[in-house]
Amino acid sequence: MTWTKALCLTAGAWLCLTGCSLAPKYTRPEAPVPAAWPSGPAYRESGPAGSAVADLPWPEFFVEPRLRQVIALALENNRDLRVAALNVERSRAQYRIRRADLVPSVDAVGAASGQHLPADLAGAPEDVTVHQYRASVGVSSYELDLFGRVRSLKDQALEQHLATGQARRSVQISLVAEVAANYLALAADRERLALARETLANQEEAYRLTKSRFAAGVASALAVNQAKTSVDAARVDIARYTTLVAQDENALNLVAGTVVPAGLLPETLAETVTALQEITPGLPSEVLLTRPDILQAESLLKGYNANIGAARAAFFPRITLVSALGTGSLELSGLFTGGSTFWNFAPSVSLPIFAGGRNLAGLKVAEADRDIAVARYEQVIQTAFREVADALARRGTIDDQLAAQQSLADATAESYRLSRARFEKGVDSYLAVLDSQRALYAAEQNLIGARLARLASQVTLYKALGGGGPVAGPDAADGR
Repeated sequence: MTWTKALCLTAGAWLCLTGCSLAPKYTRPEAPVPAAWPSGPAYRESGPAGSAVADLPWPEFFVEPRLRQVIALALENNRDLRVAALNVERSRAQYRIRRADLVPSVDAVGAASGQHLPADLAGAPEDVTVHQYRASVGVSSYELDLFGRVRSLKDQALEQHLATGQARRSVQISLVAEVAANYLALAADRERLALARETLANQEEAYRLTKSRFAAGVASALAVNQAKTSVDAARVDIARYTTLVAQDENALNLVAGTVVPAGLLPETLAETVTALQEITPGLPSEVLLTRPDILQAESLLKGYNANIGAARAAFFPRITLVSALGTGSLELSGLFTGGSTFWNFAPSVSLPIFAGGRNLAGLKVAEADRDIAVARYEQVIQTAFREVADALARRGTIDDQLAAQQSLADATAESYRLSRARFEKGVDSYLAVLDSQRALYAAEQNLIGARLARLASQVTLYKALGGGGPVAGPDAADGR
């Protein structure tokens, strides 16, 4: 072999050692969704697209001061978010372990041994006692990564680490949305409870008036019993909404990770109607590039792609180096004297010849895992598209629903006023008053529900678009 050929082989081996990989080149799969959001009667025209929703920090979207403070409490104390952050730290450590395999592990070893042999075993006229002392520095076991097996495993660990960082972002976005949803639900149930109490007061007044009219011979016993049923119905609702309010507070305390101070709790939903900022959906590509669950799925896909490189490398030789340089002596005092130096160098080569199809099966598993990850990645994109489309459909119709519900509540309030006036003048029976009052109560309760649905739809759209603002992700730039 000529010196030129030897030099070329050495250079090629060094290039493989520093950057060779048998993993297939990664190409991002095409998004299996339309290029535009759905359109039709359920959707309204979007305004001009501004900055990406993912870049809109939650304090700028949730503008109500008390709600902001509750969200901040949750981000500091929620246990699910804490576990997600710890998972990021764990995956970072695992990645560093894999990355450390790329460089030799140098160990310093000191050893001493003593051995006593009888004369017949030692082949000497008398018993022999031997002491040995050694001190060395060397490489215990280092694999030359000529075919990228170790590097592929390191890349897989890196992508797993990045995926946990995106999982943490997903948990934070979901947490912010859940806190807001629980806060709004508490506000709505408190307002419903206040409405039930107000209705009970009115019903009790009407009941007393009806009993007085009955005593005067103006009203019938049927009217008295009908007024009594309205009082009891209002009492039932008060008990039910009292329970719901307590449960809403418990749910809010759970997601906040601590007891939310009473001063931060909402009184009614009406005071939080302007608690959220209006947002525009932008283009589907923005969602695909910013939603953390999609980025997480893509990182996992890249990791499975890197595993193929490790599976391919299993078909090629593995070269392992073991070496040591040190000093040894039979006397401790002569350990570092001249002439005590020793060294060893023991490279080994392992070449797979017959493994019963293990390596081929391992490659098939790695390729199947990659194909499964592609399907899951595409499914996550489709799910994200559907979530945003549903939120847009809800937003496109909720204003009409709210306006219609407000008009219905106004009309039933007028009907109740007229029916009561006719009853007091003796034109109609109390049954007409009772029916109109029940219709008014139901309309006002439904109006609260419509207001809650509108605010909840804004929170859902913000979450579906990947809102929440950038979160400090894992520091893996040095591993690229």
